[in-house]
Amino acid sequence: MPPRVAGLTGATLETAPSVCHECVWWQSRARGVDKRRWIAKAEEEWGAWGSVYYDADGRLLGSMQYGPTGLFPRAAQLPAGPPSSDAVLVTCAYVVDSAAPWVMQSLFLAAIGDAKDRGAKALEAFAYRYPEGESTYERFLVHRTVFPTGFLADFGFRTVRVQGRVELARLELGGLVPVEEGLTSRAVRALKEALTPAPVPQRP
Repeated sequence: MPPRVAGLTGATLETAPSVCHECVWWQSRARGVDKRRWIAKAEEEWGAWGSVYYDADGRLLGSMQYGPTGLFPRAAQLPAGPPSSDAVLVTCAYVVDSAAPWVMQSLFLAAIGDAKDRGAKALEAFAYRYPEGESTYERFLVHRTVFPTGFLADFGFRTVRVQGRVELARLELGGLVPVEEGLTSRAVRALKEALTPAPVPQRP
């Protein structure tokens, strides 16, 4: 079986990293949100609210949470927020193995494809401008809710708003529009070069 991406739902949540099982940080501005109630509401209104990535043996490689911005009230309080009401927001991503940073690229490619398939106008995420030379560990494994600005730029994300080192970044999904050479194509090429052989995650 090739590597595959499945939707993040109440059914697949148990296979996601344990820290994600009860976390409701994005789901409310305060404590006290029932995760199961939120899941039921999200799946009724939107469907799967993220993705889970497995290797060929079914082992977890990583997971990502995303959905319409209205599902994540906390985002309105973040620096450089609020996110746009017409966008799908990537709130967080968890990569299991620090030696496999390409998993993050795969998760973003899956989120871009899923959001476009659902007719979303754009994908947004909070970004952080790390100092030059910052380690991969610091950029991808310490802060799982903000993503390196340069990493998002490789996919074609553009800055919407800036506050300090935090940015709100947006990738327009509407229509096939010619883009500057080297943006999305560079991200895809980086993913392919990272994998030998390059697994192509498949949705069931």
